[in-house]
Amino acid sequence: MLSSDLFGSARALKDQILMIAEGGADIVIGTQIVAKGHNFPLLTLVGVIDADLGLQGSDLRAAERTFQLMRQVAGRAGRMAERAGEAWLQTHQPEHPVIRAILGGEEEAFWTAEAAMRRAAGVPPYGRMAGIILSSPDIAAVFDFGTELARRDAPLRKIGALLYGPAPAPIARIRGRHRVRLLVKAGKAAPLQAALAEWLGQFQIPSGLRLAIDIDPQSFL
Repeated sequence: MLSSDLFGSARALKDQILMIAEGGADIVIGTQIVAKGHNFPLLTLVGVIDADLGLQGSDLRAAERTFQLMRQVAGRAGRMAERAGEAWLQTHQPEHPVIRAILGGEEEAFWTAEAAMRRAAGVPPYGRMAGIILSSPDIAAVFDFGTELARRDAPLRKIGALLYGPAPAPIARIRGRHRVRLLVKAGKAAPLQAALAEWLGQFQIPSGLRLAIDIDPQSFL
């Protein structure tokens, strides 16, 4: 089994990977760590369970990340020229553009379609975004403050930005704190950070409540 959670040190993980590379295991079950550039020369068959799981949710980079991960993990099989490799993907969405691109090896077509989709939606790299995460032990307080932020969004509207939310974050509670998310979307040339400063400068953050800003977020959790 290969998972970073199962090893107490980087050395122990490295030793396990070396053992597998030298043929010390017939079957390897692992998390995404299996895909990260390891060389298993005797590996000839790779299987991915729920290959389309990463396509769920609101992350605008979900398709890109899933495509890259599937290509990486499939590349672990058949790395020796004399041993043919196979990759099997289990999917509930066989007609999804990402799955079709992986199966057909249509890398250039995938990136072209992904770029066109982002351009049409005005999202990075063709637009700007900011994620606002509010958290508090008091769920009513965090939603009330999020609603007040949304009501007084004139500085954002002044630069043509759109504000979405408040809504529960995908991970709605961490260590006893309720999390609420707002999302700001603006044009590529818009002075987003200045507008955010003016908008949030109108408010006094209540005691016990935390506010975090993520410009052009990599994660939407």
